Amino acid sequence: MSVVVGYVPSAEGRAALGYAIRECALRGTDLVVVASGDAGHEQELHADLELARASAGRREVTVHVTGSGQEAGNELVAASTRRDVELVVIGVRRHSPVGKLALGTTTQRVILEAECPVTAVKVPGTGDPSEAGTGGA
Repeated sequence: MSVVVGYVPSAEGRAALGYAIRECALRGTDLVVVASGDAGHEQELHADLELARASAGRREVTVHVTGSGQEAGNELVAASTRRDVELVVIGVRRHSPVGKLALGTTTQRVILEAECPVTAVKVPGTGDPSEAGTGGA
């Protein structure tokens, strides 16, 4: 069995990667990283993937590098149809109140089309400051 994580070299991508690693440890599964390839962020990608491999311990970490966010979205949805995939993890960023009406197209597509559970992970501490101290909803 495995957990699949969508990764981009950003705070959101690292948050998703960290969450996916913890889920793999809890579930006793392997990790599959679907990374959007961007030549400008190659060093960040390799550093974060090495951290993932080190954190995964003896579990297998498989990496698929795609060309764009759209291709990564396609691969995440396709991975969700495999019988051995238990969970897809994606990072999401904070949006303005207007931006909350529509998530990014790749994020929205993965959430709506995946055939297994999807966990959307925010970067810690990125809640809406206007909601602080309101007691929650």
